[in-house]
Amino acid sequence: MTADSRRKRRQAVPVRAPQIITGAHREIPTYDLVREEGLELVEAKSEQLLKEVGVEFRGDPEALALWRGAGADVKGERVRFEPGMLRAIIDATAPKQFKQHARNPARTIDVGGNNVVFAPAYGMPFVRDLEGGRRYGTIRDFENIVKLTYQSPYLHHSGGTVCEPVDLAVNKRHLDMVYAHLKWSDKPFMGSVTAPERAEDSIDLARIVFGAEFVDRNCAIMGNINLNSPLVYDAAMSGALRAYARANQCPVVVPFVLGGATAPVSMAAAVTQAYSEVMVGCALGQLERPGSPSVFGNFVTSVDLKTGSPTFGTPEPALGSYMAGQLARRVGLPVRCSGGFTASKIPDAQAMMETVTAMNAAVLSGANFVLQAAGWLEGALTISYEKLVMDADYLGSLHVFLQGLSLEEDSFAMEAFSEVGPGNHFFGCEHTLRHYKTAFYDCELSDNQSFENWVDRGSQDAARRANAKWKADLAAYEAPPLDEAVDEALLEFMARKKVELPDIWA
Repeated sequence: MTADSRRKRRQAVPVRAPQIITGAHREIPTYDLVREEGLELVEAKSEQLLKEVGVEFRGDPEALALWRGAGADVKGERVRFEPGMLRAIIDATAPKQFKQHARNPARTIDVGGNNVVFAPAYGMPFVRDLEGGRRYGTIRDFENIVKLTYQSPYLHHSGGTVCEPVDLAVNKRHLDMVYAHLKWSDKPFMGSVTAPERAEDSIDLARIVFGAEFVDRNCAIMGNINLNSPLVYDAAMSGALRAYARANQCPVVVPFVLGGATAPVSMAAAVTQAYSEVMVGCALGQLERPGSPSVFGNFVTSVDLKTGSPTFGTPEPALGSYMAGQLARRVGLPVRCSGGFTASKIPDAQAMMETVTAMNAAVLSGANFVLQAAGWLEGALTISYEKLVMDADYLGSLHVFLQGLSLEEDSFAMEAFSEVGPGNHFFGCEHTLRHYKTAFYDCELSDNQSFENWVDRGSQDAARRANAKWKADLAAYEAPPLDEAVDEALLEFMARKKVELPDIWA
């Protein structure tokens, strides 16, 4: 069976799945923190930084050759850029909006424009739940997180390394992770970036499912590229970035900027650095393959200068996100901003307070792709089962928020005023009965009953209610159909790759 015939057969299979929402659509304006002259100043400082200091590409002679060919000043591993060079490269060929295709075409997402896509947490070595506590992640945890993400209509994307399955060899676990996304979900997903060859394996797995020609023409997989701030791309990251771009797939270029640690303490300087680093990565993708998609990433936070520990959900990084979003919109690329960040160790009041602060900054700064939108704890060290579903519930409310207020005639309910008259209630009027199921977002995990009823039902806090929710969701999970021939081809590819190299555990 050919790849095209497998794809047609897969599309013909009816999919029994939770409600399909492929993204929130922004109807509200973004928040513009900085005036035009301020943005121009940041851009000028960035060009000064890139010309005078530059960026190092360590261990990647092919990247250096691309820069040399483009006219950059390359001395050793240090690359310096003339003002306007990177913007010209990006403006010439980088798409402003693109689709990432899902193996279920109904779940294909639009990245860019007024679309907002939410994806779960990424990269955590630990997992946590109320019974098991904090522990190293396993492939079973990984599969569970993928299934729970699939169950939520408010997470449009399956994510990538939702946790590190430390029970599998370091150099082979990427195969099982990508397979889990393809087997247990039919939402869009991300592949490995920890080495160029693992990025290539991830793309090859996507080719098995979608067909090689389809992947060459369309985006079917993303890779999250975290460079080594300040101002360094190592061979793993630049090589993985180029692998995705070369295959016409999407690198999400994201610096890891910690004000006071990997960047200066002032947010203006931190954002200038981050902007510079992202421009370099997005331009490199265009040099590798003009017209390939990319996402302009922003990750700027602070550290506790007394301890050196990262802090999240604090006001300064929120302001930085607003400015970064404005800069990215000027470049015209799809934007990744912020996420459900917190330094809290458990899903408590601190966790949700910091998460809401960070998430509001993300949506108001203009994010198109929000990685780390659900499940994050402990400064990216832990993903929590309970917080995953708590965050997903909150993301549902953001879908409503992003729609803004309707000013259609029915929204003014003039007939309801006539029906009810002065001094009476609106509970039973025709307008209320017509809209009562859809008028307000119903937060599934919030408790709005009386104190007495709450006590009678066990006095459960939000985390305990979330515990019951994720267990019920896992119990109700049904895997989306996957063509048997495709599944066999995936497993055969994985088995062949695993026997080629010895296991590496560190």
